[in-house]
Amino acid sequence: VQLQAFGGGLVQAGGSLRLSCTAFGSIFSIYRMAWYRQGPGNERETVASVASGGSTNYIESVKGRFTISRDNAKNAVYLQMNSLKLEDTAVYYCNAQLRQSGSGPMQSYWGQGTQVTVSS
Repeated sequence: VQLQAFGGGLVQAGGSLRLSCTAFGSIFSIYRMAWYRQGPGNERETVASVASGGSTNYIESVKGRFTISRDNAKNAVYLQMNSLKLEDTAVYYCNAQLRQSGSGPMQSYWGQGTQVTVSS
């Protein structure tokens, strides 16, 4: 299984970006999908997550600005980021918790990371 993330880039403060991440490979079912980020000198943190049923969670600092969504048919997760701030600058990673078979273990997979840089 591989996760491929796209959509990072350089944007001015107040601008928007949309991140996409698709899981490829032998997948039985994906449970939780999430976006994490790691800024300069910071630990990796969970930005947003979405469960298989659609319930979402966000860290306080992005509530009202970011929206996470998923397309189960495409094994994809998205992060729409609006009103970007300087402090949103980070490498963003997607994560999927999935099973490759009905009786197999739950496993966690990571995308390669995509850089988001917000400038003033």
